[in-house]
This record gives sequence, C-alpha cells and structure tokens, in this order.
Amino acid sequence: MSSSLPTITIELTLDRSTTKDVLHGVLHSILFHRLFGTVKPQTFEVLDVTMPGVSDPAMEQLVNEKVDTFWKGLESGMNKRGQIIVTFSEKRPKKSWFQVYMGEEEVPWEQWVINAELRQSKNERERQAFNKELSSTLTKSIQVMLSHTISDRGRMAVPLITDAGSISPFPIKVTVKVGGVELS
Repeated sequence: MSSSLPTITIELTLDRSTTKDVLHGVLHSILFHRLFGTVKPQTFEVLDVTMPGVSDPAMEQLVNEKVDTFWKGLESGMNKRGQIIVTFSEKRPKKSWFQVYMGEEEVPWEQWVINAELRQSKNERERQAFNKELSSTLTKSIQVMLSHTISDRGRMAVPLITDAGSISPFPIKVTVKVGGVELS
C-alpha cells in the first residue's frame, strides 16, 4: 500500500430538481467500483447517463441517508456548497509503545470527495444547457472512477482482502459537510 492517501475529487454544480438523483448516482457508482464482496449490480439513469450502482439494502440505506442529510443541510441554511466524503479504511491491530496489542484501529486507504454546489437556472433554456453540462460532468466523473480504479495507483491503494464474507471487507465512512460544518 502506498504511503499517501489517494484522494479522488469530483466537482458538481447541481440544480434543485436533480440534486438528489445526481448525488444518489455518484455515491452508488463510487461504491460499485470499491466494494469487493459479491455485488448485485443495478443501474441508474441520471440525465441520460447510465450510472452503475449496488443493489444491497444496507448500501442503499447508507446512500439515501447521506443524500437526505446533504439536502436538508442545503435547505436549512444560506450556504449552497457542500461535500460528501467517502472514506475507505482497513482495520489494523493497534499496538502500544511496548508492542502490546491494544485492539484495532481504522486506517484510511482511499478517499473520494464530492464537492457540490447548488445553482438555480433562471429560465427553461438555461436549465436545458445546465442539464447538458451536468450530463457531461457525470460522464467525466464515471471516467475518473474507472481510470482511477484500474490504474496502478488505484489498485495498489487497496489493502489485502482478508474477509470475503461481506459486501465490503473494509469499513466505509460517509461524511456530509455543508458550509464546512459536518452534519449527521
């Protein structure tokens, strides 16, 4: 495993009508490319872009909760910028100074940062142009996910898989921030 934490950033400018669908699709796509257990695939159509996803109740609940938290954070404040950060970690034995086993600690091995900004279109023509641009951004985001996960750096970041019994052998933490404040 490399010593520096790979961080992949996806920049999105969203409008009210598509925010939840876009974030849902992007989060599912990240999970689809980074879950190593048996994954039942599904797809999402977002602005004419087919995005891969994971058909698993626990993952769907996680995605829905985080997208809702993000949306509520944008709705409740004046700030229209936020982040959703997905961190993949591995569990390692934690040792004290004298090499005495002190339990386990989670050590991050990869992080995905979705920077999102909410913008409102003024008229129908602007909204159509905006949706076309967002569709292009989503396609590029999928390409970034694919190129990272198949790259040497992306493959080398993944630690040894020791538990193949679950959909994710690694702990996943999804953090939502709006205006720099972490929401739960």
